[in-house]
Amino acid sequence: MESYFVSKTFKGESFVERRFDGEYEACDFLGCDFSGADLSQAQFLDCSFQDCNLSLAVVAQTSWRDIRFKNCKLLGLRFDQSNAMGFSVGFEQCVLDHASFYRLKLKKSVFRHCKLHEVDFAESDLSETIFDHCDLLNAVFDNTILEGADFRSATNYSIDPSKNRLKKAKFSLPHVLSLLERYGIEISPI
Repeated sequence: MESYFVSKTFKGESFVERRFDGEYEACDFLGCDFSGADLSQAQFLDCSFQDCNLSLAVVAQTSWRDIRFKNCKLLGLRFDQSNAMGFSVGFEQCVLDHASFYRLKLKKSVFRHCKLHEVDFAESDLSETIFDHCDLLNAVFDNTILEGADFRSATNYSIDPSKNRLKKAKFSLPHVLSLLERYGIEISPI
């Protein structure tokens, strides 16, 4: 079976709980179901995933380079087990609840209109990352580099300034007040 694909479109295919490996360059995955699939050691370069379900897929040593996800479900995906070399991803209108980016370098990544409930960003480098209209309810930021990150339109985040690097990070009212939660300060309008 061929294991190297260039500029191929995969549409509406199901790989549920199956092994899916090989190298994919400039490929498009449209409406595919990878839920529970084993993507270990697969290599994706300059690929896009649209309307796909990758929930609980196994991604041990999977390579993600210049990857775009749009309107995808990525519940519980352990990106932290992927190949960190060249890791580069972007997300638009995706659900990433319970995903993990622990210790990954995500500099200048973009998350647009995403649901990121209970996502683990601990010890990650999110320098200059954009969280455009993202819901970060119970997302974990612990010893995370957030320098220059943009949270201006993000909601429901809880970030402890004493445990994360926030230099030049961008926030907006009223959500920025959540940075003071740990201090038990009461804030009210004049």
